[in-house]
Amino acid sequence: MKTRIYNARILTMEEKKRIFDGEIWIDGDTIIYVGPKREAGEETWDREVDAGGNLLMPGFKNAHTHSAMTFLRSHADDMKLDEWLNTRVFPAEAKLTGEDVYWLTKLAVMEYLTSGVTSIFDMYMHRAAGARAVEECGFRNVFCESINDFGGTIEQVEADYHTYNQDKSRLVSYQLGFHAEYTTSRELMEKIAHLAKKYKLPVYVHCSETKKEVEGCRERTGMTPVAYMDSLGLFEYGGGLFHGVHMDDGDFSIIRDKKLYVVTNPASNLKLASGIAPVKRYLGMGIPVAIGTDGPASNNCLDMFREMFLVTGLQKVLCDDPEAVPAMEVLKMATVNGARAMGLPECDTLSEGKKADLIMIDLMQPNMQPLQNVEKNVVYSGSKQNIKMTMVGGKILYQDGEFFLDCQPERIYEKANEIARRILG
Repeated sequence: MKTRIYNARILTMEEKKRIFDGEIWIDGDTIIYVGPKREAGEETWDREVDAGGNLLMPGFKNAHTHSAMTFLRSHADDMKLDEWLNTRVFPAEAKLTGEDVYWLTKLAVMEYLTSGVTSIFDMYMHRAAGARAVEECGFRNVFCESINDFGGTIEQVEADYHTYNQDKSRLVSYQLGFHAEYTTSRELMEKIAHLAKKYKLPVYVHCSETKKEVEGCRERTGMTPVAYMDSLGLFEYGGGLFHGVHMDDGDFSIIRDKKLYVVTNPASNLKLASGIAPVKRYLGMGIPVAIGTDGPASNNCLDMFREMFLVTGLQKVLCDDPEAVPAMEVLKMATVNGARAMGLPECDTLSEGKKADLIMIDLMQPNMQPLQNVEKNVVYSGSKQNIKMTMVGGKILYQDGEFFLDCQPERIYEKANEIARRILG
């Protein structure tokens, strides 16, 4: 299908390019033109969309989430992380089936679309069911491996790497990872490091989320989680750390030297009282930072607008500096950095040859007026109500409050509630 979106304000997120008036042409899942209004010549369109002067920009990349945790939303709140995990989350997750994950993932996809999210870095179990759900929806998903001492084998990890990366045209891909240092034995981490070396792969992991986690690792190994995992050779080909809240001076150097991404999750870290990640220091050292919501069990919503505001607002307070982490840096974290952290460089900007994963921001809303600085409006006053359209791979999946999926929303809600009642009572 060939699509033309015209009469738009466009923010490509390319370096040093600001908003301009123009149009975007799409052939299949790929952008073939971005620029000022232009005569089509011999081009014919299957669909033309009048943007009405609204903003087109790359979709947000939710760079750390656990989609099927939707069934735990508002079930286990106001608890410490270790108690939350061990008494509420892990026991409930043990009862999940693949069919459960299929429906719960579809519910999450609906929420992502309303928040302008076009791809996710999803760390969860029953991957085949999750893959079926996102592909039926037409949504882009990168799986992050979550093996640990309680589940998974290194043989299955290697098989999944091949299964989800062999077809580059799929909406689903896969990155190597594991749950965390405190849930994974040294022997298993060494096997993961061997696999990373064998295929020259980056490795992703929950890391240094709480003080207790860091102190526990010191007691066991004499090192911080970052230093210990690095000593095992896990980061020889890069990767990323989810959370990255409590860091020693030496950790920052390792992260920079190994070219790791840090994915900050401010709402989840606040709700679990885990702390505030030192985002300004990361950026000051040239360490790229992306943004994730974490799962709906700990957040509890999957809203990138809230995350963007918290990223910048918390840094301003933490650093006693109102200039810390400005709006354009936050937008880069939520789009460009997220795509690259997830291994999706083809989705980072609105440029010719890139994937047509984009969103339309409704500027004709009170919270977006006046249009003195649209980028700052998006970060400081934007909300989900401003998502007018979400497109993934050239297909409109959400527009003006309506979903264009393979299944009716009511059916998805019904199934999610059935699952929650069966497992949680």
